[in-house]
Amino acid sequence: MTDFLIGRQQILDNKLNTFAYEVLFRGKDFDLSAKEGATCATNQVITDTILEIGLNELVGPHLAFINFTTQNLLEKTPLHLPKDRIVIEVLENVEVDTLIINNLRELSDQGYTIALDDFVLSPNWVPLLEFVDIIKLDILANSLEQTRQLIEKLKPYKLKLLAEKVETHQEFELLREWGCELFQGFFFSKPNIVEGKRLDVHQTAAIQLLAAINQEDAGFKEIGKTISQDVALSYKLLHYINSAYFSIPNKIESIQHALTYLGLREIRRWVNILTLSSMSAKPPSVLQQLLVRAKMCELLAVEIHQDRDTYFLIGLLSGLDSILDQPLETALKHLPLSHDVGSAILYKTGLAGEALQYALDYERWEIQGSTFRNIQPQRIAAIYLECIQWWSTSIYPFIR
Repeated sequence: MTDFLIGRQQILDNKLNTFAYEVLFRGKDFDLSAKEGATCATNQVITDTILEIGLNELVGPHLAFINFTTQNLLEKTPLHLPKDRIVIEVLENVEVDTLIINNLRELSDQGYTIALDDFVLSPNWVPLLEFVDIIKLDILANSLEQTRQLIEKLKPYKLKLLAEKVETHQEFELLREWGCELFQGFFFSKPNIVEGKRLDVHQTAAIQLLAAINQEDAGFKEIGKTISQDVALSYKLLHYINSAYFSIPNKIESIQHALTYLGLREIRRWVNILTLSSMSAKPPSVLQQLLVRAKMCELLAVEIHQDRDTYFLIGLLSGLDSILDQPLETALKHLPLSHDVGSAILYKTGLAGEALQYALDYERWEIQGSTFRNIQPQRIAAIYLECIQWWSTSIYPFIR
């Protein structure tokens, strides 16, 4: 794989379940602002990433939205990819003419799903509305009222409307009411804060468990006692460790046996994840982004020889506001965190804060450079893919 970064952003349905991912990429060997560079970039990501790494590794069972340029479409590049796994995303700067229309119609007839990016209703794009499948609406490009009017004009066509750059829950609710079926943005990872909201009993118990498990002097006995008092946690722990993932020769028969087998580090991490999951009724897509972020912080820590457990916890707790729907500073007050850990989460200070900020920038695809602390871009890309694989194979099956 050449030196470029690979990323993805979730595309959610109206119930906030993952529908697809947009595949993102950036590299030093091509200029995405130039026509030739963008075309080469798409070819590069197809060859080096999608074909070598595999779509299942990158997006799991979901669809992959891939950007295609004018040249890509003229060369019929999408034909190199499986029609049941990708969405052909036609960039807004594609020069629409008869040849482009015919090529896209041919791809549609062959069963490919086609989406139009950053759509603006203009005469040259109208012919495409007869056969494309998805329209992406950039809601930051216009006022909400202008977006509503555009949605009304598109309703006669058999299209799915995807609202992108959705930043708040209020926008999500409005756009869903107006007829949008798909959504892309960071509204789902931000708190939907309700003034005066209190933690219910279940959340309070979960916060107490988080506090207990992360005490420096916490040991097997104390942790085992805490888990044993929660039937759901006990069941999930035993189910987790008895799974094929660990391939242990003998079945685990007690909580203490499980703790001894996993070790203090892994059991603390497992309880952190399960406890955080239990605190929210939000869909897995919300927790997924948070856990991938935490894992990325951990693996960055390994690269720069810092404490991996601390970095993982910092990444994990950085999204506590979106889980509890209250300001992050308020949520963290319930936990006995050190000054350095709290500052890293709230203010991105210190090395750990830098790692958290990089992980946040990466998931938002707002990275200014191609690396962090001189880690090679190829290694950064590998780290991100490792985070995705960790979530899909060892975490997701046990928090559903």
